[in-house]
Amino acid sequence: MQTLWFWIVAVMVAVYVVLDGFDFGAGILHLLVAKNDEERRTVFAAIGPLWDGNEVWLLAGGGVMFFAFPKVYAAGFSGFYLPLMMVLWLLILRGISIEFRSLEEASMWRSFWDGVFFLSSTLMAIVLGAALGNVIRGVPLGPDGYFRGPLFTNFLTGSEPGVLDWYTVVVGVFALCVLAMHGALFLWYKTTGSVQERSRSLAQRLWLAVVVVGVLVTVATQVVRPALFANLVGRPLTWILAVGVAVGIAGVPVMLKRGEELKAFLSSAVFITCLLAATAAGAFPTMLASTLSPAYSLTVTNSSAGSLSLNVGLFWWVLAIVLAVFYFVMLFRSFKGKVDLSVEGYGH
Repeated sequence: MQTLWFWIVAVMVAVYVVLDGFDFGAGILHLLVAKNDEERRTVFAAIGPLWDGNEVWLLAGGGVMFFAFPKVYAAGFSGFYLPLMMVLWLLILRGISIEFRSLEEASMWRSFWDGVFFLSSTLMAIVLGAALGNVIRGVPLGPDGYFRGPLFTNFLTGSEPGVLDWYTVVVGVFALCVLAMHGALFLWYKTTGSVQERSRSLAQRLWLAVVVVGVLVTVATQVVRPALFANLVGRPLTWILAVGVAVGIAGVPVMLKRGEELKAFLSSAVFITCLLAATAAGAFPTMLASTLSPAYSLTVTNSSAGSLSLNVGLFWWVLAIVLAVFYFVMLFRSFKGKVDLSVEGYGH
C-alpha cells in the first residue's frame, strides 16, 4: 500500500507540473510573444479560465503527502521553510497580476503587472526546478528526521548543502527551459496570428535549449547521485519511462515541422510526465534522501501513515480524483479551440 501511495503522490506532482507548467511558460514568454496590449490580453485569455484550477493540484499533492507520508511532509515543510515562503509569495503575485492587470486601462498600470507576471512566473519555474534538485541530491536529514536548509552556503554539494548550489541551480535552469517550451507550445496551440507565429519560433529554439541543458543535468545527476541511474538500469520496467522521455522530446520538433499543434503540446506533456516518473522510479523507495547518512533517509516504509489510514484513504482519494478529472475534462472542453477575445468568459 505504501508503494501505491508513493506513485499516487508522484502522479499528482506530475499532473501539477504539466498543467500549471504551461501557465508558467506563458508568463515567462508573454513579453516576447506579445508586442502590444491586445496580444498580451490574448496570452492572458489563453490561460485565464485554467490557471487557478491548475494550481489546485499543488494543494492536492501537498494534502496527499500530508496524509500518506506525514514524516516527509513535516521534514520538507520545516527544512524548506524559507523557499516555501518564497513560493507562496510568487504564487500570490502571479494570481494578483493576472486578476489586476486588466482592471485599469493605463499603460503604466498594465506594464507593471505584466512585469510582475513575467518575474513571478520565471522565478517559480526556477524554484520548482531547484526543489526537484534538492530531492534528487538529498538534504542533511539528521537522526531525528529533520533538517535545516539555508538558502545557500558555498554553492557546493556535500554533506550539508544549502537549498541552492551548483547542481540545484542547473536543475532550476533546466526547469525554466522545459516550462518555457511547454508554455510556447500551449500558446501555439491556443492562439492565432502574430502571437502564434512567435510562439512557434520560440518553441523551436527552446527545444534545443532543453536538449542541451538536459544533457548537462543528466551528467550532473550521475555525479551527484549515481544510485538513481543504477536503480533505473536495474529495473527493466522503468526503461519504458526512458523510452517515453525520448519519444516525447523527439516528437516536439517533428510535430512543429508538421504543424500539428495539439500533438506537439501533448509530446511536451509526455516528456515532462515520463521524466518526472523516471526520477521517482530511480529514487524509489527513498522519498527524501539524507546527505549525512543513508540510515537517516525517509523511505516509503519508515515515513508512511498506518495501513488502516492508507486503506480507508484510498477509497476517498479515488472518489475525489474521479470528480476532479470530470471537472477538468469539462473545463478544457468548455474552453477548447483558439482564444477569442470577443467571447465573454475568457476574461482577463
